[in-house]
Amino acid sequence: MSQRKIVTIVLAALFAAALGLAAHAARADDAVSISLTIKNHQFDPAETHAPAGKQIVFHVKNLNDIVSEFESSDLHFEKIVPAGSEAVVYVHPLKPGRYNYYDDFHHATQGYLVVQ
Repeated sequence: MSQRKIVTIVLAALFAAALGLAAHAARADDAVSISLTIKNHQFDPAETHAPAGKQIVFHVKNLNDIVSEFESSDLHFEKIVPAGSEAVVYVHPLKPGRYNYYDDFHHATQGYLVVQ
């Protein structure tokens, strides 16, 4: 293989990688950030809102003195949040609807994401 052909292949690969990084950065910039706290075994706020078609980033702070598990069967995630700590959960873009999340260790702790 000629040196020119190798250089062309390497440049094409670098260009493709740069396009992929640019697309990822654009999606991250479009993400909707939602902050939640868990205190006294309740979510605050109990209902959150996000636009359809945008990635969602939950920032969950556990203000309880025991561990919680932030989970959603509707949204397909589960994340342990130690007492006094914060966790971040990324959710893919969603269609309009009402999605439930809860503390799997304390099922009475319920919340909802409304996507419009």
